[in-house]
Amino acid sequence: MDTDRTLIVVPTYNERENVGRLVKELFEVAPLADVCLLDDASPDGTADHAGGLFGADARFSVLRRQGARGYGRSLVDGYRKALEGDYARLVQLDADFSHDPRRIPALVGASADADVVIGSRYCEGGGVANWPVRRRALSRFANAYVAGVTGLRVRDATSGFRCYTRRALRTLLAGGLAGEGYAFLVEATYRAHRAGLVVAEVPITFTDRRVGQSKMSRKIILESVLMPWRLRFGRRKDEGGRMKERMKAEG
Repeated sequence: MDTDRTLIVVPTYNERENVGRLVKELFEVAPLADVCLLDDASPDGTADHAGGLFGADARFSVLRRQGARGYGRSLVDGYRKALEGDYARLVQLDADFSHDPRRIPALVGASADADVVIGSRYCEGGGVANWPVRRRALSRFANAYVAGVTGLRVRDATSGFRCYTRRALRTLLAGGLAGEGYAFLVEATYRAHRAGLVVAEVPITFTDRRVGQSKMSRKIILESVLMPWRLRFGRRKDEGGRMKERMKAEG
């Protein structure tokens, strides 16, 4: 395995307006990386449009997903692709330029000492731009809520700008990931931490999307509210099961 190989995955759904400029920037900031769009059958022709622009470049591919759509499911398919392709690491980011591609080298560099690197809005040096006060407060509350329920000591567990090492991808897929929407990010962070992986944060500035529409929905919000509790009670169930096994062995 070439330990320098990086796969950049971008979940897409109706991002035709963004993908051309985004992929171009990704190749500029990470010329040795491969880029894969994880397209959920976008009605606006995102996959075909991107294929027409970059299909001749061996570094570019589109994974045209079939079946049930979902942010988390798309990323799981991307993780499998990275493992099957013998990549040493995977970087994920959104297609709407809320994540600055120029921060990718910082995430990749930090992965030399960590299994999971999160591009964090809330660690020292991080921030947000073009957000109203209400949305800033809601985002802060969401991360405090996750930390309070799960005990995670991560400042930005809801950030989708990340780098995973191959070991982290194997661990997450082996343990199973159930989240479909953005709750998937909290679940992945929690399971990585519980598995003893090293989780680090590097500062980013999150910028509200330039064009297109947000994919947020009531279903996604509800899942995000419930996921921390599912993780917490799932942990208690696991700990209880291990205790019973020890008592049985000792008895």
